[in-house]
This record gives sequence, structure tokens and C-alpha cells, in this order.
Amino acid sequence: MRTWKNFSLSMILLGALAGTSGAQTQTADQTQPQPGNSTSSSVTTVNQAIDRMIAREHDENATIRRYNPIIETYIQDMKPDKDMGAIPVKDHYFLGQANLSKGVVDNSMLDKKKGKMAEFNPLSHVSDYFTTSYVPEGFLQMIYLDTTFFDRQHYQYDYVGREFLGEVRCLVFDVTPLPKSGKGRFKGRVWAEDQGFTIVRFNGVYTPVAGINSFNLHFDSWRLNVQPGLWLPAFVFSQESDLKDFLGNHVRFKAQTRLWGYDLRNTGREEEFSQLTIEAATAITDQSTTQQDRSPIEAEREWQHQAEVNVIDRLQRTGLLAPPNEVDKVLETVVNNLEVTNNLDIQPEIHCRVLLTGTLESFTIGHTIVLSRGLIDVLPDEASLATMLAQELAQIIVTKPSTDQWGFNDTTNVSTVEALNHFSFRDTPADIQAANQKAVELLKNSPYKEKLGPATLFLKQLDAESKQLPALINPHLGNGVTLGSALAASGPALQPDKIDQISALPIGARVKLDPWSDRLELLKAKPVALLSAREKMPFEVTPFMPFLTRYQKPGSGVMADPAKADLAKKDQPQQHQQ
Repeated sequence: MRTWKNFSLSMILLGALAGTSGAQTQTADQTQPQPGNSTSSSVTTVNQAIDRMIAREHDENATIRRYNPIIETYIQDMKPDKDMGAIPVKDHYFLGQANLSKGVVDNSMLDKKKGKMAEFNPLSHVSDYFTTSYVPEGFLQMIYLDTTFFDRQHYQYDYVGREFLGEVRCLVFDVTPLPKSGKGRFKGRVWAEDQGFTIVRFNGVYTPVAGINSFNLHFDSWRLNVQPGLWLPAFVFSQESDLKDFLGNHVRFKAQTRLWGYDLRNTGREEEFSQLTIEAATAITDQSTTQQDRSPIEAEREWQHQAEVNVIDRLQRTGLLAPPNEVDKVLETVVNNLEVTNNLDIQPEIHCRVLLTGTLESFTIGHTIVLSRGLIDVLPDEASLATMLAQELAQIIVTKPSTDQWGFNDTTNVSTVEALNHFSFRDTPADIQAANQKAVELLKNSPYKEKLGPATLFLKQLDAESKQLPALINPHLGNGVTLGSALAASGPALQPDKIDQISALPIGARVKLDPWSDRLELLKAKPVALLSAREKMPFEVTPFMPFLTRYQKPGSGVMADPAKADLAKKDQPQQHQQ
């Protein structure tokens, strides 16, 4: 029997924005190694630390070139606003698979014409800004500090002190190119973790400017410890608040770049194989189920299910779909609540998965509901999440989407670069309209029926931003958020200047992504009280400030911070009888 589940998760905002964990800072005037740290035990001077850092960065560059991660860049052009400080007026979206072994090469997953893109000049991060044309490889270049000349012959290194980035203690240096050191040198600050001396963060700009029509953009680049001793690029934030081109035009923008899919070749299969057990030749079988043929109806159901599995498996292998994770369970809990309170017993059971891209979209594959990471990130509360899931649950009930075309394995055997142009799960306008009506009915009978105010505000905010943010709102695989006027017309009026009215969250407010395994988990950030309406920032790009930790083997049970164990216990769903 299905039961209604009540849960207390960080997914629920309760009227306050989720904040990012602030980095704790400590400084010291000497680079003394930690007792018992064998890696840094031989480093007793600043010069030794610099030499180790330089050598490690050259190794890091060689390591990075072994991988072909997925790279997603989302850019918002900004303009000053007297009430909100700055607001987005246009946006741009790039998604591709990097080919780092061949340099800074970003093979687009969005363009229909595939193949290697034109060679990129790493000194020109933006070209022809007058036509708002950004070069995606320019943002990919920002994962490197200096691919060739990071040494004492080209740079001056000034020790600043120590600082904790999350749980990782770092040595901090200001890095300045020496005179006549050449073009494309990095100028800024670097943070090197104090065990292997890997640079885990660098913040600054490439200098000097390459030419009259080129710009060097400021950026903040982060690496994560994804495997023992392995740090890989994960996040880049770039921003210019008032850059001027050679004609005097203002350049204002904010951009987030994310990388994931470093381990696509394995996707957990090697671990699964190592855990296989072989049954004995004389294994006992249940005689009552042997040699039982399937009826035509059962065969049809099995065919549809196998097609669904084919698509989901391929999307996961291409790095577009996250492996099963804790966020899926949250989504399935909400779907269960909708089913129970509407007296539904859908077979086979509904499952949920997360599309890893940052665009706002949702769709169904058979009996699997898929919501994008970007959509989950910006939803203000649980009732808003239920509203999005009700739309797709209604699709399954009303239109019963077929997966016939994916039953043959060759139809899903595509590469990462080809996947977005090969698959499509968009519904017809008629099907969407029918599902909209059913979704409103499901919500009116659900435990969320008295809590839909934030959901209506979300739809109104989305409509208000639709002209400025088409790249974020327009889907690539499935359907956009189109619940329609039946729900959007109800609820309170949108009041951007009201601090306690949260219509949508900034980008990246809900979940975090492991760039190695592609697994998602909920952010454990505490709610933050807003100081002004300017901090609401619905759908806006914000800086990255990850809480760095050293790699721990999954399931090891080791937690560096005891508070995390308490949070993990509090965030488990609680089941109640209806």
C-alpha cells in the first residue's frame, strides 16, 4: 500500500534563500608543514613551497589533457538597475564535450554540424561583443593557469599566507608576470593545498590584451579532489562589471562554467562487474516459474520497458543523465504523495531521474520522469517541485507516452556529442494542454493544494524573464515549463521589491554535482536571511564558492566534519501512514 511521506529536507526553502558555505580563513606568516604530513614534511621554506607548486602545476596540466569532460557555460549580459543593482538583459548557453588532448577544443553538443571547431586564440575571450558573440573555448581556457610558462623565469611569486577553502588548508600566493614574459600570462592569486601543493583555485586575468578587438576576462577557477591525489577542474566563474571596448561601449556580464563527465568510459560498470557472483551449475530454481511463456500483453509491456531502459542507460553513459542518487528519492517522494492523495496506483511504478544540464526542462521516458538540474536548482519550495512533477505525472496518465522507437539497441547507440540532436522527448501542444488540465486536477487533490502560492509566483517570474533569458528557459531534450494560465493566473501578485516573497532562486541553489561520477546530492547550506531585494536574484548567475574537501572513498563512513553526520540524519525522508 502506498503511503504519504512527510520529509524535512534542504530542498524546502521555507521562505529563505539557501546560502553557500563560507570559507573559513586562517593566515600565518610561515609555511610550516603539518606534523605527520609526509607529503609536505620536506618543505620548510617559501621557496621550496613555490618550487613544489610549480612542478605540481606542470603535472596537473598534463593530467587534465587526458580527459574529455562535458563543459557547460551559461552567460548573462547585465545592465545597471536603480532598484536591483544589476539585472540580466540577455543570455547565452553553450554545451559541448572538450577534447583537451588536442588543446582548447570544445565540440558543441548543440550545433547540428558536428566536428572540431575553429582554433581558439586563448587571449581573446570575447570577440565582436557588438553582436553579442561569445567564444565558448574562451571559457574552457580558464581551467588552465598557464599551460607552458608557469615558472620562475616568467613569474614573480609573493607569499600571502594560509587560508582554509572548506576543509582544505592552502598556501596563498600572488602571481605576477615578469616584464617581457610574453602574452597570455596569468596575473592574480593562487591557492595551493598544503599536502601535494596542487593549485586548487586561481583568481585573476590573462594579460596583456591580445589585440584591439579582444578582451581578457576576469575569472575565478576551481578544482575538486575527485580521486586520491587527483584534482580536476570543476567550476569557473567569470564576470566584468564595467569593461569598455575600444569604441567605449560597456561590457557587463556574469558567467558560470561547469565541467563533469570525467569518468564516462566507466559509468560504474567496472565496479558492477567486479561484484558479480556466478551461480553454481546446480542452482535451485523455482519450478513453478520455469518455462512460463509471456502473453502478448506482457510481451508488449516488456518491450516498452526495455526501450525505456535503453534510453536511460544511453543518456547516463553520455553524461547527460545523473546516475541514481539521493535527489531522485526526493522527487519520487513527492510523486508518491501526488499518487496517494489522488488514489492512483500506476504500474509499473513511476521513477525519477535528473538531467544534468542547467536549462529549465522536464519530460517523461515511459514511466520515468526527468527534471533538469537547472530546473530543480531554481524552484523555491516543495510545492513548486510538486507542480513540475504533476505536469509530467499527468503526461504519463493522459498521453501514455510510447517508447517504441527505442526498443532496438542500435537506435540509442550514439556518442556524447550526438546525443542532444539524436533524442527528443518533446510533447505536442495538444498533449501538453491535456496534461496541463490533468496536472491542475492532481494538485487540487494533493497535500500541496493550500501551498501553491510560491509555485504561481515561480510561473509568473518565469514569464516575466522569458524575453531576457531564452537560452535558460528553452529546452533541448524535453518540454519547457508550460503549466499555463490556469495556475499562473492565481496566487499573489509578483512583487520584486518585497524581501520575503521568493519567486525563484539563483542558479545552483539546490544540488551539487560530482564532476567525476556525475552523482548529485543536495546542498547542505543553511538558509540565509536577505538584507535587501537585490539579494533575491531569481534565475541569476552567482559566483562559485565550493566547500573543498579531500577525497573520501564512497561508503567509507569517514566524515571530516561531525556536523555533516547530523545533517545526513535530519535530511532522511520520514514515512507516515495516511
